This record gives sequence, C-alpha cells and structure tokens, in this order.
Amino acid sequence: MGLSVLVVGGGGREHALAWKIARSPLVSKIYAAPGNPGIAEHAECVAIAADDLQGLRGFAAAKKIDLTVVGPEAPLAGGLADLLTAEGLLVCGPDRSGARMEGSKVFMKNILRKYGIPTADFRVFDDYDEAEAHVLTRKLPVVIKADGLAAGKGVAVAQTYEEAVSFLRDVMERRVFGSAGDRVVVEDCLSGEEASYIVFTDGTKVVPLPSSQDHKRIGDGDTGPNTGGMGAYSPAPVVTPKVEERVIREIFEPLLAGLRSEGISYRGILYAGLMIENGVPRVLEFNVRFGDPEAQPLFLRLSSDLVPLLLQCAQGKITDAKMEIDPRPTVCVVMASGGYPGAYAKGHPIEGIAEAEGGEGVVVFHAGTAISDGRLVNNGGRVLGVTAIDDTLKGAIARAYRAVDAIHWEGAYFRSDIGRKAMGRGAA
Repeated sequence: MGLSVLVVGGGGREHALAWKIARSPLVSKIYAAPGNPGIAEHAECVAIAADDLQGLRGFAAAKKIDLTVVGPEAPLAGGLADLLTAEGLLVCGPDRSGARMEGSKVFMKNILRKYGIPTADFRVFDDYDEAEAHVLTRKLPVVIKADGLAAGKGVAVAQTYEEAVSFLRDVMERRVFGSAGDRVVVEDCLSGEEASYIVFTDGTKVVPLPSSQDHKRIGDGDTGPNTGGMGAYSPAPVVTPKVEERVIREIFEPLLAGLRSEGISYRGILYAGLMIENGVPRVLEFNVRFGDPEAQPLFLRLSSDLVPLLLQCAQGKITDAKMEIDPRPTVCVVMASGGYPGAYAKGHPIEGIAEAEGGEGVVVFHAGTAISDGRLVNNGGRVLGVTAIDDTLKGAIARAYRAVDAIHWEGAYFRSDIGRKAMGRGAA
C-alpha cells in the first residue's frame, strides 16, 4: 500500500499540488478538502472547508492520513498543524508559532529587524489618529499593511496622501478586513523589481524551488487594485545566480537561525516576496505556503517527485530528497470573473478547457470552479490558471495565451501582459 495524502484547500495552488502528488509512485490515495472539479480528477474531494480545523483533524485521524499538505495560509495560522501533530500525524506546514511569519505582518517585520534581515524601514500602529499623522509625514509612495491575514488584499502602495488615508480608514476604522486591521505596519516603499522565492525547509536546511514572478495587480502594466495574483512565470530573470546566493545567505539562513533562537522549529514551505534593485534583494513579505499562482508554473517545471520533499519537511529532517528542474520556462495566466477583485457574477458555464489542454505543454488548473446542473461554471474570483511550458519564454507565453483564447464564459477577464517584464530583461 502506498501513502495516503490529504491536500487542504480548493484553489489553483491545491489543484497544482494534487496534480503533482498524483504523479508520485509513493502515493496510492489522495483526498482533498474541499477540493474543486479539477482536483476531483486526481483526488477524492471531501466536503470539509479549509478553515474547519476540527473537521479536518477528525477526518485525518479517522483515515489515518500519512501526510497532510496545507495549501492556504489561514488554516496554518489557525493552528491546523498543531492539531494534526497532536494526533501523531505528519503535516507539511508550520505550527501556529511559525505561521505567524504570515499571520502577523508585525511579528514578521520585528523578526526581520531583530535578526538584521534586509527589509524596508517601518513603524507599527494600533491607533488610527497616530497612524494617520505618521503617514502624512512620509515620502510618497507609502506602503500600508494590515497586520493580519487579508487574502492578499490587505496592502496598499499609496501614491497620494488621499489614497493612503482612505486605505488606512478602510483597515482601521471601517474594518473591511476585520480583526486583521487591529494594527497596521506603515513602511517605506522599496524600489526595484519583485520576485518570489520559495523553499522547502526542515528548520535548518533549505531546498529552493526556481525563482518566479507574480503579477498582483488586476490590470495590464501593473495597474488597478491588488488581487490574489493574476499570473506568474518561472524563472524570473531578475533573480540571477548571484542574487540567489545572496537570498539564501542574507535572508533565509539568518531567518531560520533567528526562528530557532526564538524557539520556533519551522517545518514546511517558506516563501519570500522580494524586491530586487541593482542585484540587492530585500524582503517585502514572507508567506508560509506555496504561492498561488506561482505553484502552477513551478510544479510544471518540477520533473522530480514532490512527495519525498513534502514528507521530509513534515518529518523535520531533509536528507536525500532530490529536486530536478526542467530548464524550460513556464507561464501561468489567471482567468478571472469579470469585476474581480470587486463584486462578480457566478454560475456562468465554462467552455473550451478540453480544447485548451489539447495543445502541447498546456495544463489548465481549476481555482474558482464548480459543477452546476452537470456543467462546469465559474464559482470564484480567480477561476482558472492556464499554464504552459515551452523551450523559450516567448513560446510559453504564446502557448498560454492560445489556450486562454480557447476558453470562454460570460465576463471572463485576464491580463494580456503576463511575462512581459521578463521579455524586457532579455529572456528568450
């Protein structure tokens, strides 16, 4: 009998996880909670929400799950890994103390400051009037972050004082992000180019995935409000081999040493959102799980088995797990519901996925989909992650957009410039 694996979550990242885990000869059974119609092709979906921590604990214990892989950040911040570990079960993901690296911007920034890890200068406020007074003294643009989890939307890079005050009021007075807005971080805006750098870690050793770059804003040219991510590609040319060395030496190694000295044994995934300027990397944020949509292009490049790495992270000792990377670049274009990240309509039938996946080197990952009256429909803001691999970045972009053009539902929206920054840096 092979391993049983539980994937927690129901988005594009979790579809990519299930798709990759299903290719492992070590695994005989995959469950997903709650999953989605795309994930259902690889796993048995169970109707347990990703934030139903006691439901997940009971299911994993009853099924004697060999390995749980947690996709979203909220269950980790809520202590799911602690609950599963108490049942004697293996989980790839940090405990509640480690998950504060994403669950609290204040905790994360204070750790970075304490251990000399390069990041923007900042101050923390729990009083609105004090925060507003400080913001009005800062050089524009100014960055304001809600302390807690806000689904990737609790950050504003304000270009004007009016915009800064409006966002601050949304967070601290109107409470659009609930208790996540009890405190805010106000920080200087770093210049440069963003990149994502994701590693597997047992708390001491790191095994890095290739670099990638997300596209946070809704509109072409990085315009409009932030989203959960409108597309990604790998590798990110801005992360040169020299930059990569610095990221490991100046960011991940001192961070993990710092967490150990704080009594935190970190096991799982660590994702650094970086700003790179003139070859110098600085930390924008840390996440405690795979990126979404970065996981989709990254897993398409990962040619070795993912499961041994997940297992060894969960066991707290990375030993002999191998990572083999396809040298070809990959691109993921997110197709979203019209109106996202604001209000949008659900329930529109989706056509053309089979045609899109008929193209060589294309995988369509489901994010916000559902089955209604026997038809696949849009059921979320980000609906599909159309992902392609090719010998060149230009070819991968072309493949991805050909596949996007084959897919239709009423109001579908996507950015048309995913990967353009890399092309501008001379990527083939």
